[in-house]
Amino acid sequence: MFHNIKVTTPAERQVHKTKAVSRDELQERQFCLNKFGSEFLLCRIIGNDLVPRHKKGQSRKNLHFILKNEPDLKGCKKCFVVNRIVDSEEEKQIIGMLKAANVEYIHIPFQLEKYQALPLDIEGVPRDFLPTGTLFSQLTAAQQSRIWMRLYRHKNNYVMNNNGARNAALRAGKAQAKWVLPWDGNCFLTDEAWREIVAGIGDQTECRYIVVPMARIPSNESLLEKDYRPQADEEPQMIFRCDSAEEFDEACYYGRRPKVELFWRLGIPGKWDHWHIEPWDIPCPGYSDDAGAFATTGWVARLFSGQGHLEKGKSGLVDRGLARNEAIANLLDRLDGEGYHSRYDAKHLCYVAEVASNGVASETLRQTLLSAADGALSRGPYSVVDKKTLPPSNNPHDYWHPAPYFWPIPLPIPGLPYIRRDGKRVLGTRLYEPMSDNYDRTRLQRLFDDTFVLTLAGIVSQDERYNAHAACLVRTWFLNPETAMAPHLDYAQVRKGWNKNLGSSSGIIEAKDFYYFLDAVRLLEQSGKLTQSESCAFREWLSMYLHWLRTSPQGLKERASQNNHGTYYDLQVGAIAAFLGEDTLLRHTLRESRFRIVHQFAADGSQPEELKRTTTAHYCCFNLQGWIHLAQLADSCGEDLWNFEGPQGQGLRKAMEWLLPYMNKEWPFQQIDAFDTERFYPIYYSYLSQYGKMSGLEQLDIPRQEEVKPLFFPHDGIRPFWQLS
Repeated sequence: MFHNIKVTTPAERQVHKTKAVSRDELQERQFCLNKFGSEFLLCRIIGNDLVPRHKKGQSRKNLHFILKNEPDLKGCKKCFVVNRIVDSEEEKQIIGMLKAANVEYIHIPFQLEKYQALPLDIEGVPRDFLPTGTLFSQLTAAQQSRIWMRLYRHKNNYVMNNNGARNAALRAGKAQAKWVLPWDGNCFLTDEAWREIVAGIGDQTECRYIVVPMARIPSNESLLEKDYRPQADEEPQMIFRCDSAEEFDEACYYGRRPKVELFWRLGIPGKWDHWHIEPWDIPCPGYSDDAGAFATTGWVARLFSGQGHLEKGKSGLVDRGLARNEAIANLLDRLDGEGYHSRYDAKHLCYVAEVASNGVASETLRQTLLSAADGALSRGPYSVVDKKTLPPSNNPHDYWHPAPYFWPIPLPIPGLPYIRRDGKRVLGTRLYEPMSDNYDRTRLQRLFDDTFVLTLAGIVSQDERYNAHAACLVRTWFLNPETAMAPHLDYAQVRKGWNKNLGSSSGIIEAKDFYYFLDAVRLLEQSGKLTQSESCAFREWLSMYLHWLRTSPQGLKERASQNNHGTYYDLQVGAIAAFLGEDTLLRHTLRESRFRIVHQFAADGSQPEELKRTTTAHYCCFNLQGWIHLAQLADSCGEDLWNFEGPQGQGLRKAMEWLLPYMNKEWPFQQIDAFDTERFYPIYYSYLSQYGKMSGLEQLDIPRQEEVKPLFFPHDGIRPFWQLS
C-alpha cells in the first residue's frame, strides 16, 4: 500500500446555500410544468454486458424480464436507449425485442473506427503515477487499476457512454414529459414502488430533483411476490423536472462515480461524501446553483447482474469495483486489438523492407555493404561457450559480462568493494578489445551485426554464401545444444559479491540490437536457409527469453527505468513480440512507450535524465536513436509514435528540434569522452523523412545521406547500414 498519496474528500468542501429564485423564474417554471400536466417519462439505458462484472447476455435477459413482468405505470410513458452495444448480435436481439413489444427506443450505434481514433488521457494522470513513473509500482493493485481506467477515460466514455446516454434520455424526455427518469437499464418498478414515488413527488412539487434509493435484488423473481419491499440503500437513481438545469457530466467515466459527481454538485448526502479523491481522479466539483433543490422518495429495484457472489455485503462492494474495472479493461483491450492483424504481420520486415524489394540504389553503399559482408564471412560462428572465463554459475552456456562502470577498489573497504565511474569502462568490457574475449559481450554484438550485414548482402548480391553463413551463426548461438546460449541474461553486468553474484537490470541493454537481428532471421526464413523445425526451435528459445525479460527481477526493474534503459527495454520487448506474433504484448508495449515519452523529454525537447550523465552528448543521441528504432517498429504495425505529444508537448519531433541545432555549435553540457559528431546525421535524416526540412539548419553543409558512413560503433545505437530501409 502506498501511504503518502494526498487525497481529499467531497465532505471537505464549504457548505453552499441554494440561491433564491426570482418571481420571473418561478413564472417561467410554472409555464413549463403546465405544458405536460403530471406526465412522467421513464427512459432506461441498455448498454454492454461487462464480463466478469455481469453474466454474458444479462442485459437482454433483464430486458425480457422487464417487458414481461413490469406493470403499466400510471401516467408514465416508457422508452429505452440502446447504447453503443459492441456485440452486434446482442444489439440485434435487443432491438428485435423492443420492436416486438412496440416500445420506443433511441439507438446510439457503436463505431469501431471512432473508438480506435481516441487517445489515452495521459494528461489526466500526474507524471509520477503513470505506469512508467516512479510511484506506480508502489501503489496497490486496485490503485493501479484505477489509474488505467483514468488513462482509458476517453475510450471508456465512448464505449460505455454512461453519462452521454443519460443526457440523451434526459434531453429527449424534457420535450415530452414534466418529469424525466433517465435510469439504468436494469431498473425495475413494481406497482407499489411506483405509487410510492408518485405520492412522494406530489408532496414535494417544489423540488426539481428527486432522489430514488435503489435496492439490489439477488433474484428477479422475488419482485413478483405480493407486497415485496426490499431495503433500498444502494446508489440512487435520479428524477429530473423538466425545468431542471443540471445534467450529468459527460467527462466522468463509467466505473469512477459518473452519477455520484451529480450528487456532489447537488449536495445530495451519502457515503460518497467520504470517498477519497485520488491525484488521478477528475477533481471534485463545486456546488451548483441548484444545490439543495432535491427530495428523496420511494425506491427502485436493481435487477440481478448474473453474478451472485458480487451482490452481497462489503466484500461484494469491493469485488464489484475490481470486477468492473477488469471487465472494462478487457473490453477496451479487445476493441483496441480488433483490426490489428490487418495492420500488422509478424513476417513483415520492420527495418529493411525496401531493400528486400528494391535493392540498394547507391553503388558506393552497395560495395561497402559487400565488403563488410566479406569481412563477416571470415569470422564466426560465435558461441557463449567460447569465453575464456566462467560466469558465477560455472555454466558456460550462461551469458556473462561484468558491470562496465564498477571498478574494484584496490584496498578493500568493508561493504564497498566497487566504485562507480560513469563513462569509464572496466578492462574487458569495451567492445572488441583483446580482454573482451573473456566475456560474451563482443561475441553477441558480432552475432547481431554480422548476421544482419550478411543477409543484406545476400539480398543485393544473390550470393548464397552470405545467407548460408548467416544461418550458421543463428544455429550456433541459439539452436545447437552444445553451443547455444541459455535464454536469459542472469549474469549480464555482474558485480561479484553483490546481489548474490547475479547481474543487474542494466545488463539487459547489452541485447538491445535484437530489433534488427530479427529482420535478418526473417530474411533467412524467407530464403529457405532456416528449416521449419529450426524456425520453430528459434521461436521457442525467443519465447523463453521474452518470458525472462518480462518476469525476472532484472527485467521488471529495467522496465521501470526512467532513462535510455527503459527505451531499449521497450524496443527489445516490442521487436520480439512483433516477431513472435504476440500482438497484444506489442500493442501494450507501444502504448506504454508513449508514457515514457512524457517522462523522458522535457517540454523544450531536452532529456533531463541523459543530461545527468558524464557523457551527455552520447546519451542524448543514443536514447533518441532508440526512439527512432521504436517509432520505426510502430510504423510497421500501423501505429504512430512520431507525432505523439504529451501534455506539455513532449514528443520525438521536439526532441530532435532541441538536439539537432548542436550540429552547428558547441555542446554545452558535460562530455568527458570524444564524441563522434556524425552521429547527428542519422537523426537529422530521420527528422527529414518524417517532418520535412527543419528551420535553422538551411545553411549547414550536411552531407547527402548515402555519403554518411553506414557503420557506427555499436555503442552509438545506430543500426548497421542505417540508410537502407
